[in-house]
Amino acid sequence: MSGEADIEQLMGLAQAGDATALGQLLQLYRNYLGLLARLQVDRRLQGKVDPSDLVQETFLKAHRNFAQFRGRTEEELVSWLRQILTNNLANLVRHYLGRQRRDVRLERQLAAEMDRSSRMLDGGLIAPGSSPSRLASHREQAVLLADALKGLPADYREVLILRHLEGLTFPQVAQRLGRTDDSVQKLWVRALARLRRSLGEAP
Repeated sequence: MSGEADIEQLMGLAQAGDATALGQLLQLYRNYLGLLARLQVDRRLQGKVDPSDLVQETFLKAHRNFAQFRGRTEEELVSWLRQILTNNLANLVRHYLGRQRRDVRLERQLAAEMDRSSRMLDGGLIAPGSSPSRLASHREQAVLLADALKGLPADYREVLILRHLEGLTFPQVAQRLGRTDDSVQKLWVRALARLRRSLGEAP
């Protein structure tokens, strides 16, 4: 299922109460939400929470509360799902920090970090000024990029996430991956070229 028309169709069916359509719709965002969850968990709850569990909890709440969603576009849906993910993360951070009361400041900080990660994904991994064919459908670019990253070999995916989304230097990436600086830079070049090909960009 791909393309703007398909998203709108699934959204319409889901809003009409079709649980199967809702399940299919939410699955389109698993890679995107998983990547955002990983970035936040790495920063705040490393080793304590599995990002996939956070995504699953987000899907459960989205299923339960979908009647409250009033949006009509993919952008609105992505924003709504990101907010649920942020709320779930805030609950976990409070739990592991031993706080019982809701912390609005924490939630705002997490939301800002989540938005920043999404924007980095949106704008940091394709060539400036390019018009990759897969992005011409007006799908949310960050979602498509998360899907493309998921389709890469693990070492390619990791070097791009560490360099572009976690903002590590090449020496830091090399240390994290247990490689030399030179091999990491060569891996990064190959990974970026592979990603852009998968998105339909000209080499």
